[in-house]
Amino acid sequence: MNRPLHRRLRGHAARPAALIQLSDHFTYRKLLRFVFPSIVMMVFTSIYGVVDGFFVSNFVGKTAFAAINLIMPFVMVFGGVGFMLGTGGSALVAMTLGEQKKERANEYFTMMILSTLIAGVAISLVGMAVMRPVSVWLGADDAMLPDCVLYGRITLGFTVTFMLQNAFQSFLITAEKPKLGLYTTVAAGVTNMLLDLILVGVLRFGVAGAAVATGLSQCVGGVIPLVYFLRPNSSLLRLRRTRLKLRPILKACANGSSEMVSNVTSSIVGMLYNFQLLKYAGENGVAAYGVLMYVQFIFIAIFVGYAIGSAPIVGYHFGAGNSEELKNMLKKSMILMGGAGAAMAAAAQLLARPLSMIFVGYDAELLAMTVRAFRISTTAFIVVGVNIFSSSFFTALNNGAVSAAISFLRTFIFKLSAVLVLPLLLTIDGIWLADVTAEVCSFAVSMIFLVALRKRYRYM
Repeated sequence: MNRPLHRRLRGHAARPAALIQLSDHFTYRKLLRFVFPSIVMMVFTSIYGVVDGFFVSNFVGKTAFAAINLIMPFVMVFGGVGFMLGTGGSALVAMTLGEQKKERANEYFTMMILSTLIAGVAISLVGMAVMRPVSVWLGADDAMLPDCVLYGRITLGFTVTFMLQNAFQSFLITAEKPKLGLYTTVAAGVTNMLLDLILVGVLRFGVAGAAVATGLSQCVGGVIPLVYFLRPNSSLLRLRRTRLKLRPILKACANGSSEMVSNVTSSIVGMLYNFQLLKYAGENGVAAYGVLMYVQFIFIAIFVGYAIGSAPIVGYHFGAGNSEELKNMLKKSMILMGGAGAAMAAAAQLLARPLSMIFVGYDAELLAMTVRAFRISTTAFIVVGVNIFSSSFFTALNNGAVSAAISFLRTFIFKLSAVLVLPLLLTIDGIWLADVTAEVCSFAVSMIFLVALRKRYRYM
């Protein structure tokens, strides 16, 4: 198919030529410029999330550090609803914009945000009510239980803004305002870092201070975009009066289910990791895994940021019927993800010890365990980027079933199997190898889907 000439949306034609628009043809330079704010946004989000762990570990102690890492997977499950509505909804909105239906796109956008608000309130109330029994079920002993319950209840009190922050990360890119997303994330991150320093480092409020710092930073990340879209603005999207309609909401949820599946299953597997680590290595194992997760968040955030940033481009050109640009995006993205993965795997080997020392340098035994875990598990970076992009690519094509299948196999079936079987053969090293095994299997599955569906979507 020849590349079509896209009609500009109303009010969109007068924008400066230097502004990158979804309808453009993307060279490597233009693509990297467009996704760069999203990558920085996700990296910065990961860094300020890591700050909680740094302050708790160094100012409160490894028992409290183990406690927040034990409860964290349960807390993160609920944030996945925001990612689901954001990624699935933004794919639907981007496709609708590509079809030149701006008013309907704004209706869909408003429905997704209203759904996020309603779900956030309900989840917050339920989560806080069940926090103590869940903490006990996860394996919290008498020393960890109070910190698990306190940290979990405070953070879940901010679930609405946490979910809004996650949803707006995708919608700001679809609205062609990735820099606003970056600025908002930086503001939220600075807020969290300063409050962690004051509440945990200076005032010594412990895990409660860390939880409040995180929650207030999420208010910054969720409320600023909400206010922006409620007011007249220069973006493609604006919140408007509309009624909730079940069909588009369910379509967005189904399409974004891969992100929800990824979040929920990762959290469930994270809980299983903690069960196995308590069995094979005790409190030190949970603490080492916590460090590993914090640092991996930063590395993997680069891949996630690229996937979030590029998805609206894919969705727009899919809606516009531009198969040539789909081919262009897939080819360039695979090259970028593969190259970045190899570079990050090498960097992780070199930085394993200095990064581990930031968190647990005060305990020689724990430090040695953490460094070994880091060097084994981060070899998975070579293929992680391709796997994450492949799932996001199908979400952008509004094929939630394939996207969810890739995510479900990657984050649940393969990891669950590996973390149950490998420790029987290799003890604790088997736990550190579980991620590597899962990602290699997921890479094979991603390639199978991409090849099998190439004629249907004409991206090859």
